[in-house]
Amino acid sequence: MGKTLYEKVWNAHAVGKLADGRTQLFIGTHLIHEVTSPQAFGMLRELGLKVKYPHRTFATIDHIVPTENQDAPADALAAEMINAIRENADEFGVTYFDLKSGKQGIVHVVGPEQGITQPGSTIACGDSHTATHGAFGAIAFGIGTTQVRDVLATQTMTTEKLKVRRIEVNGKLRPGVYAKDVTLHIIRLLGAKGGIGYAYEYAGDTLDNFTMEERMTVCNMAIEGGARCGYVNPDQTTYEFLKGKPYAPKEDKWDEAVARWDSFASDADAVFDDIVTINAQDIEPTVTWGISPDHGISISENIPSPEDAATPEEQTTIKEALDYMKLPAGTPIKGIGIDVAFIGSCTNGRLSDFREVAKYLKGKKVDPSIKAIAVPGSQITAVLCEKEGIDKIFSEAGFEWRAAGCSMCLAMNPDKLIGDQICASSSNRNFKGRQGSPIGRTILMSPLMVAAAAVEGKVADAREVFDVEAIPASA
Repeated sequence: MGKTLYEKVWNAHAVGKLADGRTQLFIGTHLIHEVTSPQAFGMLRELGLKVKYPHRTFATIDHIVPTENQDAPADALAAEMINAIRENADEFGVTYFDLKSGKQGIVHVVGPEQGITQPGSTIACGDSHTATHGAFGAIAFGIGTTQVRDVLATQTMTTEKLKVRRIEVNGKLRPGVYAKDVTLHIIRLLGAKGGIGYAYEYAGDTLDNFTMEERMTVCNMAIEGGARCGYVNPDQTTYEFLKGKPYAPKEDKWDEAVARWDSFASDADAVFDDIVTINAQDIEPTVTWGISPDHGISISENIPSPEDAATPEEQTTIKEALDYMKLPAGTPIKGIGIDVAFIGSCTNGRLSDFREVAKYLKGKKVDPSIKAIAVPGSQITAVLCEKEGIDKIFSEAGFEWRAAGCSMCLAMNPDKLIGDQICASSSNRNFKGRQGSPIGRTILMSPLMVAAAAVEGKVADAREVFDVEAIPASA
């Protein structure tokens, strides 16, 4: 009987089994940032411990760093966090990509672009969207501060083995439909709690034909579907992306590395706990209407009404969401006014995201009533965009082109919604208060859909706004 990639990686990294049934798992790569690491390092000091394998730990700053004047932290706490990660990296011998390195950025963008993220590995980070790294055929876990301490001290973590659900998406996506729509569609279909207890294996010829950045977008939101992690089997696309990256295997070790990586891919006769199949042609541009990532509908659909709910519990959920979002039940989602447009985050802040939007945005103008910001996911992404003139296209259209950081995703920095502003966002969560204001409202969508909303001043169909059929989408 064949094995899944999850099983193979698990078996290769299992150190031992605890009395309570959990497994002690070796962590190949540990990524840290300024928000969840200070307390963990403090606990190491209290215990008189060192970082077990400093060369396996990589740090950057992303959550609290300003995206305008990056040398001026928003407040004393932000300054303290930035100082702490610098001092901790120096003291414990951890590689740190700071603002002066030219390599700083969102931790889930930095790892892949440096070639730190590699197939067949286990990866941990004190951030829920660590699932992103599964796009490379790794098993990547978001962990809490106590586990950050454990990984720093022992290079292991304790966890329970998951079931594996294979999600196959097959066929060619229609023009104007992107990886973000695919992952929102999956979450809508299976629910925000549907993945509890599972690892998701994303597969099918749609995923096979995706670029690495598209695969990262899908895996990034596995956590929004309730899964502990999500991954795509490594293939030639993976290897071409990694080749030549700073931390990737060098030429004399390359063939050996690829052979090892290939061995981790799920076997053709692997047995899964569940299989879900989706036709790519069934997916439309998808947006959220409520306060959970599974509150998604296609741009052509109407906002749900409590009266249409199948159960009393669902009726209560819809009513709560509509009350918070202040949206009219039963009316089209297309045409709902927005106040802010945000393109960025670890979900959609990569070079290909900005390239795709720039192709359509050129010559267009943001509605004057809209505050629109574009935030590259890393300093390297920013430089590449600027070399191609993408920043100018965004600026001339009316977007504020910012420096690298998490920005308005979690809003632990100055980029926040004000009052009950409604934001068209390419980020990953639409929870109550997620974007910095306790009553702020978020509508999730693809970067091109955000651009369309910015231009129109309301939720719009990017296919109509930009005549998508006339301009072929990127591969």
